Amino acid sequence: MNTPVPTRRSLLKLGAAALPLAALGATFPGSAAHAATAPSGATLRMPAETDRHTRTYMAWPALQSVWDYQLSAVRRDIANVAYEISRYEPVVLLARPEQAADARYTCGSGAYHPIDVEEIANDDLWIRDFGPTFVVAPGAIAGVDTNFNGWGKTGTSYYQPFRNDAAAAATLLSRYGLDRIRASFVGEGGSLETDGEGTLLATVSSLVNPNRNPGKSQAQVESALKADLGIDKVIWVPGLAGQDITDCHIDCLARFTAPGQVLLDQPGPGTDARWVAVYEEARRVLQNATDAKGRRLRITELPGPDRRLIRGRGKDFLSSYSNYYTVNRAVIAPQFGDRYADGVAYAVLQAAYPDRRVVQLNIDAIASGGGGIHCATQSEPAVPSAY
Repeated sequence: MNTPVPTRRSLLKLGAAALPLAALGATFPGSAAHAATAPSGATLRMPAETDRHTRTYMAWPALQSVWDYQLSAVRRDIANVAYEISRYEPVVLLARPEQAADARYTCGSGAYHPIDVEEIANDDLWIRDFGPTFVVAPGAIAGVDTNFNGWGKTGTSYYQPFRNDAAAAATLLSRYGLDRIRASFVGEGGSLETDGEGTLLATVSSLVNPNRNPGKSQAQVESALKADLGIDKVIWVPGLAGQDITDCHIDCLARFTAPGQVLLDQPGPGTDARWVAVYEEARRVLQNATDAKGRRLRITELPGPDRRLIRGRGKDFLSSYSNYYTVNRAVIAPQFGDRYADGVAYAVLQAAYPDRRVVQLNIDAIASGGGGIHCATQSEPAVPSAY
């Protein structure tokens, strides 16, 4: 694997209006001095994923050059995930105009809620990373555009086209009449995990990295995250750069299930030693950490499948149960064919979310591209009446 080069593609000039930025008091890149605020003066804050959703956003895989012979299978996986989510909340699926009819036909009309296809050009399915990350305050909502630059992989073996993906957040927010905040850092939604009460989990490798934020120190990146997302405290986990396309996103490693409670992905048998070391480092950090409210974290381990039982699925296959997605009244989680591990994952997730139904889906085609259900989804939270 190639390690990230110390340069990145310059930020695309995304076409969002300046008015919402000014109205919300949002900062521009390089000036993260003050938190974005709602018209009421309340600080806009990234909510927990478990808060109620208005809808889920997804994206239709677009490029044969990215997925090769897997494209049809990946599209079927996306359609299955979208249909399952539509049992609990509406789904909006981005698709290129010339591919929209195929997306509508494959996904259908939804189960209990609609699956609406929006004709917005995209390159790939990872909307968690290139779509907006939402922030809310009582009576207000905005989308943070995190300046997607293709995970900083220009010039490496992981590079893939991302021009349309980089513009999609601005287009989507405009289409739905939602205010846009242009982040003062470069990153992706999968690199951001919050408890909704001011604590953020993140990996150093995916954000304090010259392929995203050249010349910025960890303290400077942290300041930007706090300002743009309404965060009070960042708990940094080392991670690992250059060994996957994301440089070790947090959403494949550690997830908040509630304030003060974290699920930690425990590598299964047969996992490469480098990723075992990432887990061990993360565990040490989390065991010694406190959140924004001063609470020690309660850690529950989520054991991974036996990699020796799922051979033949490619070197980039993501066998992480922690890349699940919470929707209204349910948890949508992967299964990998290791029946024992799949069963343990179900039990752990059900215990962590006792008021939600755990639904496990086969997503082998999606996982072969190095991502999972969480990577393929982004939630628009309902606007709260109060914190």
